[in-house]
Amino acid sequence: MQNLPTFVFVHGAFANSFSFAPLQAELALLGHRSVAVDLPGHGFEATFPAAYQAPQILDALAAEPGSIKGVTLADNTARVIEVLERAKRNGPTVLVAHSRGGITTTAVANARPELIDRIVYVAAWCPVDLDVSGYYTQPEMADVDAGALAAALVGNPAELGLLRTNFRTADPAALAAFKQALAADLTDDEFRTFLNTFQPDENLDAGTSADRAQATTWGRIPKTYVRLAADASVPLAVQDRMIREADALTPGNRFDVRTLEGSHLRWLVHPKPAAELFADLAAR
Repeated sequence: MQNLPTFVFVHGAFANSFSFAPLQAELALLGHRSVAVDLPGHGFEATFPAAYQAPQILDALAAEPGSIKGVTLADNTARVIEVLERAKRNGPTVLVAHSRGGITTTAVANARPELIDRIVYVAAWCPVDLDVSGYYTQPEMADVDAGALAAALVGNPAELGLLRTNFRTADPAALAAFKQALAADLTDDEFRTFLNTFQPDENLDAGTSADRAQATTWGRIPKTYVRLAADASVPLAVQDRMIREADALTPGNRFDVRTLEGSHLRWLVHPKPAAELFADLAAR
């Protein structure tokens, strides 16, 4: 066990460590250690206003302060570094990012590459040539429904200092947009169950050009990109673009590319194929 790596998971937007529980169970049954990080303002640090409960009071929800206000990418980076420093005492580490968690993971790898023995992106943002906001203007993102979350947005982000989304909405159109973007291949019950693990608030700091992948630090870590073949949130075309850009940045250390079938969330709800993939990485 001492020589096996510890997998350290970094969640995406509006998510938390709870997302990884089924995957961690599968990994444990394969004999692997893992830890899922709650970024600042997530998990049990999150704000769930009383107005978010049922019956909802949307006017109050739109004005209620949230604990994630003011949380920065630097705060996220520090949280993950703290976990990696502790995990490293037990042997190698594999840092795994999903979705928006890739922004934090890239910043961590830029700052402390010596703490990471392999970095894994699962349909995660790996900004190389552009900031994440820049990728949203590119042709590869043309089919993404930018209004999928906007339909359930609550309050003014500039006034709240955070993004707040009403994932407990009963609006059929909003729910259909969420499902199409995140989990079109899950049953309605699976989709709603996952949706109820989301928290309403997310921070506003998605990084700058200084937080893009750096060849001299991030670029020296062995890395794997796990493509999600039916992802409608981070489409396959943009996943492949980030892989190409990263390989061009570090041609001597190219991505090991793997593919899982399914949507943005399927691998977390039906985690056995992902667990087997990670076990294979550990064996290497």
